[in-house]
Amino acid sequence: MAVFESREKLKEVLGGLFDILLNDPKAGPKFASAGITVKFNISDPNAELFITPGDGKKGKIIWDAGDIKANVEMTLSADTCHKFWLRQIGMPVALAKGLIRAKGPMPQVLKLMPLLKPAYDAYPEWAESKGMPVN
Repeated sequence: MAVFESREKLKEVLGGLFDILLNDPKAGPKFASAGITVKFNISDPNAELFITPGDGKKGKIIWDAGDIKANVEMTLSADTCHKFWLRQIGMPVALAKGLIRAKGPMPQVLKLMPLLKPAYDAYPEWAESKGMPVN
């Protein structure tokens, strides 16, 4: 059984996580000023999540807007996404095993990795507060 019981739960948990990240006083403005749009093609349940630079000062989360051009596209299952944020699987291993497929310039992907620390730090408690398993 999939870790996210519904698309709504996926949007609540991941949308909230990226909201935490984009509101982080250090990482949020750095992400926005990087000018990178990331698209996550998520399966089981299916959703498209875009993280955009917004106005350049604060990034924006957009769901299911297929007409947005992304610099980087990540394709993964919701379960893999959950494991990634719990640090149960790292990006290099997930890429090597084909659990995450990345499309776009890898230097841009790698540039974003240090900005994810607030989300990594927040996810276990955030996910648990939303009734998600974190073990």
